[in-house]
Amino acid sequence: MTESEKLKTEDRIVEVLKTVYDPEIPVNIYDLGLVYKIDLKDDGTLDVEMTLTAPGCPMADYITEDVRQKLEGIDTIKQANINLVFDPVWDESMMSDEAKTELGMM
Repeated sequence: MTESEKLKTEDRIVEVLKTVYDPEIPVNIYDLGLVYKIDLKDDGTLDVEMTLTAPGCPMADYITEDVRQKLEGIDTIKQANINLVFDPVWDESMMSDEAKTELGMM
């Protein structure tokens, strides 16, 4: 994968992540600050570290599978590995200004 292809793919990854929502919150997971790391390898393997707003979230499997399926739908991604982490613990300060505005926090 060329550097140009990699940059385009990384932009597309962010676009795709902004289509994934926690069903209980009307803001996408990217703007919520739930995505901690995006690591795209030259061979098309993608490693994503993400968290949830609460460790006991009953929608954890649904959200992570939604992320994986949507990311693997990008042509240049061969495999998406989604790693759910809880360190650091998510808090509201990790949200984008857009998310805070959407939730009436600004």
